Amino acid sequence: MKKILIVEDELNMITGLKDNLEFEGYEVDTAMEGKTGLEKVTGEKYDLILLDVMLPEVSGFDICKT
Repeated sequence: MKKILIVEDELNMITGLKDNLEFEGYEVDTAMEGKTGLEKVTGEKYDLILLDVMLPEVSGFDICKT
């Protein structure tokens, strides 16, 4: 099963994306802060990362650089 990480600080956006992707058969993990997203990216393997660039603490740009 393909694994997707959503890093987004808006709960409604996470909920909509997660529900739709799980309905299509994907395993979905989420993070609402850049710091948490960075920890998940460095600790897990994902097939796709949906990444907001304007996040609290650590920006999406910083996550990409890391």
